Parts: sequence; structure tokens; C-alpha cells
Amino acid sequence: MGAAYRQAMDLLYLACATAAGAALVLITLIIPWGVFTRYGLNSAASWPEPAAILLAIVLTFFGAAACYRVGQHMQVTFVRDHLPPTLRRLADIAAELLVAALAAFMAVWGYRLCGDTWNQSIAEFPALSVGVTYLPIPLGGLCLMLFVVERLAIGRPSSLATSGHVIVPFD
Repeated sequence: MGAAYRQAMDLLYLACATAAGAALVLITLIIPWGVFTRYGLNSAASWPEPAAILLAIVLTFFGAAACYRVGQHMQVTFVRDHLPPTLRRLADIAAELLVAALAAFMAVWGYRLCGDTWNQSIAEFPALSVGVTYLPIPLGGLCLMLFVVERLAIGRPSSLATSGHVIVPFD
């Protein structure tokens, strides 16, 4: 059971990292286009900035979940590192439970935000629902929750750099 869950989390991690990476690439293509139309053509396009903001939401929530899973997130561990092993383990569990609470908050309230804004549209993209643009919040929270469950149930994943999935910098 643990191996199957780990494999599923490897795939979920790959999906999160791919979504975040694709969003970052698109942002880096869209912003220069907006600058070119504004200063090069002297006729600013209205869509690059809102598109980049929407992609930043994807980058933020899926990228954060992916970084959390592989331990590439910001951590302040000075006090924890100076605790005896039993208290260190309790501090690790408490930290995981706090992240789970954050993930639950994102999933529940993000879902409500999507529902409340589902029938609104964005001026620059009238066919796009505002609720759809907020979907990365609850989905990112759900991914984060699944990664917390993985850590609590079967431990931290081994380095993905050696598994052939993704090369993780600073390993």
C-alpha cells in the first residue's frame, strides 16, 4: 500500500512541478510581449498582465506544493535542531500538522471562493470564469494535504533526483 501511495505521490509531484514550470515559462514569454507591444508598437495589449497574474496563481500554489514535497521550501529549524530526538520528532509532527491545517484551509476556503466567483467573468477574458482561475488554490491545498499524509504515513520521499523523474536542485 505504501509503495503504491508513494508512486501516486511521485506522479502528483510531477504534475505539480510540470504545471508550475509551464506557468513560469508562459509568464516569461507573455511579459516581454506586453513590453514590446507597449514600447515597441506603442499600442499596449490589454491581456499580457492579467494573463501573467493568472499564471502566477498556478505557479504559486502548485509550485509551493511541489517544493514542499521535496523539501525545497523555506524552513527555520534552529530551535528544532537543538532539541533532544524525542522532542525533535514531536516538533516535526507538529509542523506537519500545521501544514495540514494550512492545506485544509486552502482547500475548503479556496473551494468556497471558486463557488462564489464561478459566474463572474474577467474583463480581458470574458469566456473565462473567475472561479476557474481560482481553482489552483483548492487544488494546490489538496495536493499539499496529500503530500503531508505521505510524510506522516510513510515518511519523506527519497530524493527524486535519482529516481529518473525530476532533477531537484540543491539536493
